[in-house]
Amino acid sequence: MTRTGKLTLALAALGAVTVFACLVADLPALSRLLAAGGAILAYLLLGVALRRNLAEESRIVSAVADGIASLRDADYSVSVAPPQTTPLRRLVEAYNGIGQVLRTQRQDLYQRELLLDTVIQATPLALVLTNSHDTVLYANLAARQVFGEGRKLEGFAFARLLEALPAGLRAAFAEDRDSLFTVDLNAESQVFHLSQRRFLLNGLPHRLYLLKQLTRELNAREVATWKRVIRVIAHEINNSVAPIASLAQSGQQLAAAPDESQLKRVFGAIEERMAHLAGFVEGYSRFAKLPRPRPATVDWPTFVESLRTVVPFERSGTLPHEPGWFDGQQLQQVVLNLLKNSHEAGSAPADTRLSVAPDRGGVLLELTDRGTGMSEEVLAHALLPFYSTKARGTGLGLTLCREIVEAHGGTLDVGNRPGGGVVVRVWLPPRGADGAS
Repeated sequence: MTRTGKLTLALAALGAVTVFACLVADLPALSRLLAAGGAILAYLLLGVALRRNLAEESRIVSAVADGIASLRDADYSVSVAPPQTTPLRRLVEAYNGIGQVLRTQRQDLYQRELLLDTVIQATPLALVLTNSHDTVLYANLAARQVFGEGRKLEGFAFARLLEALPAGLRAAFAEDRDSLFTVDLNAESQVFHLSQRRFLLNGLPHRLYLLKQLTRELNAREVATWKRVIRVIAHEINNSVAPIASLAQSGQQLAAAPDESQLKRVFGAIEERMAHLAGFVEGYSRFAKLPRPRPATVDWPTFVESLRTVVPFERSGTLPHEPGWFDGQQLQQVVLNLLKNSHEAGSAPADTRLSVAPDRGGVLLELTDRGTGMSEEVLAHALLPFYSTKARGTGLGLTLCREIVEAHGGTLDVGNRPGGGVVVRVWLPPRGADGAS
């Protein structure tokens, strides 16, 4: 039985008792009838007023309950008209206040989302968000150009979209790590930086891909770097030429009245400055005078053992049975430089591993270590010439490696390993491909 029914039954019972008391009271018959009639009328009026009040309260409670259900469904537009005198007025006002706050917050959130979406759509950084089923949930305009030729990507399987990309890009996305790599697109080498992040959204796993094309940025930075290098070279040459000119003038004066000890001092100083200048120029000229590779047949076991005699490391997997086709001296310079970088980064010889395996018709050399790895800034600048984090580094190591590999028609990419360390992959094309014949 409802609350209204119970109150009606109680009121009826109380009215019946009152009427019965009036009828049996020690009063004249007319007085008893009048008293009983008045009691009946009073209880009827009280019942009507009580029922109306209860109906109003029931309406308000029902309206608030419906409004709360709307809030649960993220519909904040429902408000309840407040009653005039009922004690539930405070409840209605509190509910309406919560609705207003939620409406304001949702409007603010919508404006922020609109601003964020505008910024993301305008950025040249290709952004793709996928769910646990590898379905694209969000992709900005840059991502649509890279992966879908301008069409929307939402709802497509990301793996299917990657099938149309070059093998180098597919290989980078298949790895669960950040990487810096070079890919041939439209007959030109393009440099990319890929970041990948896994996270939980509403309790479900998601994955965020951020792909940035660095070719123009690297070119612009290379120009700026070359300008700085020219200034450094000019400064270094001036620091040597000016003293040499001064010493030569002193030598001329001493020639008029020869003093053997003074002449030895002057010519010794000239020789020292010339040797310093020659060493300085030689260090940078090697990079500019890199000869074209002269590929030849190379036996893999012999090549790997020649590396081991210089720098200790471990070998993973089995070597290819087919011999390699590359410039042995140049590739040895590449691998030795990478191995030395691993040891200088703190990787133990047992944790520094080299593997060689067939890949995409060519061969893939993969070097992994457990050193300190690279920060985001270092990874983004790693292939820039003259960029170095070492106190006495020239900044030509990785740049020279990339130049050698690309001269062979191959690619070089660098990235951090899960759990610490770096992985470097050098891919060389098969014999007869451009740059390797």
